[in-house]
Amino acid sequence: DPDMPFVPSIPEDQFILVEEGDSTVIPCRTSDPSAQVTLINNLDKAVYAFYDSKQGFIGNFPAGSYTCKTVANGMEFKSDEFLVYILKATSQLPVEIEALKTVYKTGETIVVTCVVFDNEVVNLQWNYPGKVKEKGLIKLDDIKVPSQKLIYTLTIPEASVKDTGDYECTARHATKEVKENKKVVITVHDKGFVHLEPQFSPEEAINLHEVKNFVVDVQ
Repeated sequence: DPDMPFVPSIPEDQFILVEEGDSTVIPCRTSDPSAQVTLINNLDKAVYAFYDSKQGFIGNFPAGSYTCKTVANGMEFKSDEFLVYILKATSQLPVEIEALKTVYKTGETIVVTCVVFDNEVVNLQWNYPGKVKEKGLIKLDDIKVPSQKLIYTLTIPEASVKDTGDYECTARHATKEVKENKKVVITVHDKGFVHLEPQFSPEEAINLHEVKNFVVDVQ
């Protein structure tokens, strides 16, 4: 079609997510298989890469915006703009789970954090006693400086004894068959308690005028 040398692209094709170091395709396809196509970056400079009229330009491209252009019947045409995003991903999946404390009283708020390091392409799932009732609130913080961290925070408001149990996060790599899970055990008591541990015997003997200390550890 000389009036439409580039096959129209759908919006999903215009956002290209690629893992660091991987090759990808900028999918500006032509209706004329013999058309000469040039790839232009956001600095309006030509980018040299292999072109396949059925797929588009194939190669390792830095993050940024790209446009294809061609000439038909003496007129220059430009394709839609394509945006390439580079995602950090490693073959390993370092994960840590953190809980400020593991013993709570009824009515307190449970907070458990799961941190994924050096990866941006991760699916994370929580398993915990109140999951069936969807009791937990989940928040994600994406930290990029000084290093890449995905911080998933699970919050259980108004904890009850039924919230006692295993709190587990499972991280799965979005593109590789890699997964990692971590677990922490949380205990919720109906009410607070005091534990006394005396550091002396039931009977103690002292000499006249002697000063003696009786110590009790209280938790």
